Amino acid sequence: MKSIIIGGGKLGYYLLKTLRERNHQVTLIERDRNTCDEIAGDIDADIIFGDGTDLDVLKDAGIEEAEVVAAVTGTDEENLVICQIAKFNFNIDKTIARINNPKNINMFKALGVGRTVCSTEVIANLIEWEFEKDDLKIVQTFELGEMCLIEIIIEEGHSWSNKAVKALDLHDECVIVSIVRDGKIIYPRGSTQIASGDRVLAVTSIHAMKDLKKRINKPRGK
Repeated sequence: MKSIIIGGGKLGYYLLKTLRERNHQVTLIERDRNTCDEIAGDIDADIIFGDGTDLDVLKDAGIEEAEVVAAVTGTDEENLVICQIAKFNFNIDKTIARINNPKNINMFKALGVGRTVCSTEVIANLIEWEFEKDDLKIVQTFELGEMCLIEIIIEEGHSWSNKAVKALDLHDECVIVSIVRDGKIIYPRGSTQIASGDRVLAVTSIHAMKDLKKRINKPRGK
């Protein structure tokens, strides 16, 4: 599975480096030739010299085979345009945009940008989690990506199935806020039982989410 990063500044560089260290297939697009050469000399990855808003450049980068596009240039407007192009021209559902001005967050969301964050580690984690199974996924980020609303799908055999909320092994920075069951919202108490088929919504820090992923046992056969 492939991801594309547009923008080779500090954020794009460290994001590329982080993903390559995790053995992800990733291509970076950067409009400055010298920056491309510097990154290519330091990281073993596909580096494309060009404009990330140019359709031909995006095709050369393999966007038609990509699942995630992360626009992390220093300009909010350019990041928005890139995400719009990825979504409407190439049917990329999973777009992540760096936002430099928090005032633009609502505009990005209104125009359909999938994720809006600014931390290198957060963006790397978002890309990685987009590739994983759908039993735990990020719904929304807060506080510049430090906090997340996550959804946990409870399938038969899941370690949380048929357990009360108070019996769950949760990190101190993770709080279950609701359970969706048969289309109805349940606001849980400690005695509320979690059942197979439930969608559990929780608010958690990025650090706690990593811990949660380790604690949750996947259903058999997953």
